[in-house]
Amino acid sequence: MFSRVVASVADTSIFARSSAGGRQFLVYSMKYSADSDLAMILPLPTPPSPPEDAVRFIDLSLYPRFFEDMAKGFNFPVTRSRAARAALGGRPTLKVHEVGSFQASFVPRLQDFGRLDKRFRLPEQTWEQLPQYSDYAFAVFKLQAGAKNVHPMAFEFPRSEPRELFFPTVHVHEGAVSAYADFDHSLYLQTPRARAGMSVSTADGFSPWTAGQFMDVGRTQGIVDAESVVQKWRLKGLRANTDIFVEEKM
Repeated sequence: MFSRVVASVADTSIFARSSAGGRQFLVYSMKYSADSDLAMILPLPTPPSPPEDAVRFIDLSLYPRFFEDMAKGFNFPVTRSRAARAALGGRPTLKVHEVGSFQASFVPRLQDFGRLDKRFRLPEQTWEQLPQYSDYAFAVFKLQAGAKNVHPMAFEFPRSEPRELFFPTVHVHEGAVSAYADFDHSLYLQTPRARAGMSVSTADGFSPWTAGQFMDVGRTQGIVDAESVVQKWRLKGLRANTDIFVEEKM
């Protein structure tokens, strides 16, 4: 969801994996073009009223090719050299985190958006169209005007349902929420049961190699599990405009 009008958005990629204590890693990337500064607003299904330090932002500016490398796990073949290398308002304003080329803030409750600059909020009438977010928290990344292909945004957050992986995929255009939206998304995930040798269960299926063979896992700062395979879903075209939850079967 963008706080202002964007001229175009393409090549959205999202990665999700469970972390310790019922938390989740989320990595988000896209190409966009905008005439003015704006914000990307990502809803998060956290427990109610989380503390303001509940989200841990992760700087991936030193690994801008995170998703390019992840996509290699679904291309054939992985080169030997790559595999060998990989084997190695009155209220106080919200805290602003410097995360690589971004400024980011965590908004614990919907009413806390009043503590952000107006440029980085959605109109009140937009939230009225999104009642499912009434008890959500939000990660807000401030984006610059222009045509950009930015490094991935990454963070770790507490989940209200520890056995579900969450992908924020709702589209909001110029403050309006439609029942259907045009998708151009690649969703990646790792789960405890997604191990090498599993059968294909989606259009793109599972990578035939563990992530350590095609990702520079050290630069992911714990986000990616080197010993697990990666699962990929490709979402393209007109689809129901909803977020996506994936149940983890332990």
